[in-house]
Amino acid sequence: MAVTAGGSDNAADRLVLSICRALSAALLLVVGGSHLVLYFVGYGSIPTIGVSFLLNAVGGTLLALAVVVVRPRYLRLVTVLGALFMAATLGALALALTVGLFGFVDELTTPLVPTTLVLELAGVVVLTVTAVIANRIRRSR
Repeated sequence: MAVTAGGSDNAADRLVLSICRALSAALLLVVGGSHLVLYFVGYGSIPTIGVSFLLNAVGGTLLALAVVVVRPRYLRLVTVLGALFMAATLGALALALTVGLFGFVDELTTPLVPTTLVLELAGVVVLTVTAVIANRIRRSR
């Protein structure tokens, strides 16, 4: 981002923020959507895990919508919540891959698990960066 003698270049910051918002929403939708697909292809029948996958799909969709439509004033809050949501999802998967989660143990060789790990980690990073940029723009006003 360009910085001038008087402070941040607002036009460049706003452009970067718009791109980060779009990426954040897309990652939230993809992660939530993947949980919805997995719910319907078998994970929905696993006690507690099935409900968690359905709630993840709803939560990801609602957060993605919020990232897109929320006023700039609340963008920091929404993106921090989104990053925490992604981190919790990533943590739940890490538990399921190691010690188990609610009695369910998954494997790294399961289809979509490696891709999900990458997408969830990317989501944490992109949502955190979006929150930082939103905070920077908010403070420069």
